[in-house]
Amino acid sequence: MSDSLVIIPTYNERENIESIIRAVMRQPYGFEILIVDDASPDGTGDIVRSLQEEFEGRVHLEVRSGKQGLGTAYIYGFRWALKRDYEFIFEMDADFSHNPDDLIRLKEACDLGADLSIGSRYVRGVNVVNWPMSRVLLSFFASKYVRFVTGIHVHDTTAGFKCYRRRVLEKINLNQIRFVGYAFQIEMKFKAWKHGFKISEVPVIFTDRTAGQSKMTRGIVKEAVFGVIRLKLDSIFGRDY
Repeated sequence: MSDSLVIIPTYNERENIESIIRAVMRQPYGFEILIVDDASPDGTGDIVRSLQEEFEGRVHLEVRSGKQGLGTAYIYGFRWALKRDYEFIFEMDADFSHNPDDLIRLKEACDLGADLSIGSRYVRGVNVVNWPMSRVLLSFFASKYVRFVTGIHVHDTTAGFKCYRRRVLEKINLNQIRFVGYAFQIEMKFKAWKHGFKISEVPVIFTDRTAGQSKMTRGIVKEAVFGVIRLKLDSIFGRDY
């Protein structure tokens, strides 16, 4: 059994899922994968099942009943991982916006002392490919906004490519995570920071998906904007973290 688990939430990712699994399996470090699939009607789960035979013991599948949101998928995966002996627990998208080759770099940052390493688009300039300028600006200034409101010392606060040491997820009260979209990513970083864990940003190049459909919605953006204020207020009033 590996000490490292890569959690990949999926909903209608049949165009990407086999390629992303094979790309992770090719890494020189023996990662395992947990696919958390929200009952994709396009057959994503069936493709994963076929690959489980080829990569026995390294590819795991959990199917939930319908589309429930990114944040809840990761929390489901975190709980699954914590019931087992994984020391390093990763978040990664299925659509190749996160380069599987960078998994090693995230783990190395934790090996060197980080409790949470983040694949950061903005720690060294702006490293985004295939996004319209409007979305680049939205994402970049969203992170600036989060830093201003919360005081967190992270450049890419909405990043979804991360490696947690086990102790971080054991410490954060997962029952108190409120958000499901971009605000979920902000909330997890903020709570790790408030607990005093060491956070390291690893520069990566983010490439927008070329296959499948984006899951971004206006509701997710709205949640992030107002969720940041709520996070700050919760920290001021000492609500459970």
